[in-house]
Amino acid sequence: MIRAAGVAEVTDADFDDEVLGAELPVLVEFTADWCPPCRQMSPVLSALAAEASDRLKVVQLDVDTNPVTTNAYKVLSMPTFMVFRGGEPVKSMVGARPKRRLLEELSDVM
Repeated sequence: MIRAAGVAEVTDADFDDEVLGAELPVLVEFTADWCPPCRQMSPVLSALAAEASDRLKVVQLDVDTNPVTTNAYKVLSMPTFMVFRGGEPVKSMVGARPKRRLLEELSDVM
């Protein structure tokens, strides 16, 4: 998987602890190696993780190696971004987007 710098990878095994049990809101990028728009989002997620680390946790989940979580949240397109707060998905966005737009879309959950 193309990992964004400073962005942790979560798996089916640790999703509950790392995402659902997190204190901060968590932005999960459902991603895949074969997805060009996902690779495009890598520097955006790295920058977001660095800038908003006090308000938002940013993680990536590889859909090919983590089918349980991917299917549980009915993720069909890559990249899909989901924000979880208090163990619940509160927002979902599909497709690559510039950092400015992503920040605008996340402003109400941070």
